[in-house]
Amino acid sequence: MDRSDQAAVSATLARAGCVASEAEAAELIAAAGGNAERLAEFVGRRVSGEPTAWIVGQIQFCGSPVKVSPGVYVPRWQSEPLAERAAALLPEGGVALDVCTGSGAIGVVLRARRPTARIVGTDSDPASVACARENGIEAYLGDLTAPVPALLRGTVDVLTGVVPYVPSDALHLLARDVLAFEPRPALDGGPNGTRYLIRVADQALSWLGPGGALLLEIGGDQGNQLKRHCERLGFVDVSVVSDEDGEERSIEAHGPGRRP
Repeated sequence: MDRSDQAAVSATLARAGCVASEAEAAELIAAAGGNAERLAEFVGRRVSGEPTAWIVGQIQFCGSPVKVSPGVYVPRWQSEPLAERAAALLPEGGVALDVCTGSGAIGVVLRARRPTARIVGTDSDPASVACARENGIEAYLGDLTAPVPALLRGTVDVLTGVVPYVPSDALHLLARDVLAFEPRPALDGGPNGTRYLIRVADQALSWLGPGGALLLEIGGDQGNQLKRHCERLGFVDVSVVSDEDGEERSIEAHGPGRRP
């Protein structure tokens, strides 16, 4: 494929509303491997709204390739700072737990940065657990921390989660392709979006070791509510983390016994 072919594919994707049309065109062309019929199929699928990651079978996340099976939540670039922060907090030979792991993207980053650590993921979706395992993550099927091996209780250094946090009444505001293709259970966070955030916070302290960190992705104005909840539970050094545009993106909280 030459540059004119890429320009044509990019223009088609742009007309369909794809914001990153040039990058997506390059991905689809590379995945098609020079097969024009396959490329046409890929472009048609993307124009219909199917995520590029499902079509090509993977996505780059924090510089690492992550397999993403059809039907599995696609990792977002907005989650990359949380993954990088988790890696910075995870000691060599430590233990990390990622709930609602999806494809296991956060676990992939943690394993790349801390190869001697034990990385465990959980998800209530069988397809996601299978995908995470394909990505080399020790993944368990079940609700939040329920399926985690009991011997890890009180030993976790970092507990992460990109849990469903979109308020139920705001789901209709999501992009058309997200609503049409991506799994609703991975998005719907209940009436105000905090159903799973609060549940993870409630369960976290029993799994964290002394001073262990809880990192949860959030949205909208959920930060202060979750911060107060974590403080009531006994977490210390609780902070709401915003991105460079001032948007609240995550919350970081530490268990008692944190070292200075």
